[in-house]
Amino acid sequence: MRELSIRLLLTWGVCLVLTGLFAMVATSIHMQTISVFDDVIIEAVQGAEVPWLTTVMRTFTTIGSTLTVALIAVAALVILIRTKHRAQALLLVAVLSGTGILNQVLKFIFKRERPDLHRLIDIGGYSFPSGHTMMAFSLYTVLTYIIWRNLRNTWSRTLAVAIAVFMIVIIAVSRIYLGVHFPSDIVGGVYASAVWIIASIAVYQRFQRKKEQRYQLNLLQKE
Repeated sequence: MRELSIRLLLTWGVCLVLTGLFAMVATSIHMQTISVFDDVIIEAVQGAEVPWLTTVMRTFTTIGSTLTVALIAVAALVILIRTKHRAQALLLVAVLSGTGILNQVLKFIFKRERPDLHRLIDIGGYSFPSGHTMMAFSLYTVLTYIIWRNLRNTWSRTLAVAIAVFMIVIIAVSRIYLGVHFPSDIVGGVYASAVWIIASIAVYQRFQRKKEQRYQLNLLQKE
């Protein structure tokens, strides 16, 4: 019980720290004190522009789109349900749907306009926090968590983590490269998604522990 309390305290402590970091980014945007950070990174990323890289970045930003994320999520759900991992399927749905709702709420609150210089694709809506980054972070992080729980092979786990990190980073960078997000939109999106996914996994793990305790209790009662 003591170990559980400490773990729960650490979990919510991390969420509190991440929320504070998100608030710092949001405040810096409101006070317009983060422009130097944004400008330096935008110049570095967009300074690498070449035709073939633009094609690559367009491809990955499409992979990060709502439609593609939905298709990947549906495929994962089918696999989880068929393999009788229904609780993990529910976790996936909760994480992704919650992330989408959170992103729209935050965009409505902050109403930050998108960058208007050197934009390579047309897009509407507000800029902060980045929806593509939030969905990519949530999708690939929760899939990695599920793979980690179901596969014991070290190589498989390492590969899952590597793919997740690559996809999150490349999708986030593509948004800066294409001129539709500020780097601070990306950072804010990571913080916001991290809070939600950590909280969701904490609730899921607590539910699973209670389920296991009930199962053990039923076994004892039958003996």
